[in-house]
Order: sequence, then C-alpha cells, then structure tokens
Amino acid sequence: MKLYRFLSADDTSAFCHKVTDALNKGWELYGSPTQAYDEANGVMRCGQAVTKDAPGVYTPETKLGAQ
Repeated sequence: MKLYRFLSADDTSAFCHKVTDALNKGWELYGSPTQAYDEANGVMRCGQAVTKDAPGVYTPETKLGAQ
C-alpha cells in the first residue's frame, strides 16, 4: 500500500527533527515544503508531505505514524 502523511509544526528545529525522523523510518519527501504565517498564534508554520510504500492493505484505522 502507498501511505501519505502531511507533517506540520512551528518553524523550529522540532519540525526538522520530525521530518528527519520520518525519513529515517523509510518515508520519502513528496513535493515541496510549505511555510505560512499563523496569525492566530503569531508564528511561522512549516509543512512537508511524505509518502511510503508499506506491506498490507490500507484501512482508515491504519496508524500512519506507526508505519
């Protein structure tokens, strides 16, 4: 099955660690990263889509972060 996740967080090193962790677990970058100003919280937010091929059959109960 092909899995998709969109990772997002404030623009800090924590976001980079989140993406790095996913890459080290076999996820691959999908598309370009995004960045936008979160006016409600007064911070920049980053996002990056990642995909992964995994065995099994997808269901809505699939825990994407555990793959």
